[in-house]
Amino acid sequence: MREDANTDARVWSEADGLHVDVRGLPPPQPLVRIMQIVLGGAAPTLVVHLDRDPALLYPELAQAGWGAEALAGEPGEVRLRLAPLA
Repeated sequence: MREDANTDARVWSEADGLHVDVRGLPPPQPLVRIMQIVLGGAAPTLVVHLDRDPALLYPELAQAGWGAEALAGEPGEVRLRLAPLA
């Protein structure tokens, strides 16, 4: 696991994709960091770990041609799988 020096987001790879933990970051940093990765093409699938439902993220993802699927997470965590729409 590594921490991104720009945002303190924790980033690591697992079999299901690149994981980004943006819990604890002040708004709008979670959205900014996630969209940087999405638009940068760093991973075909991204699993994001958040403190709350990212309502402002969904239209940004749609505009970029990506979608979100809710995943089971830890108590108090919102976990989403992000991937390009087919």
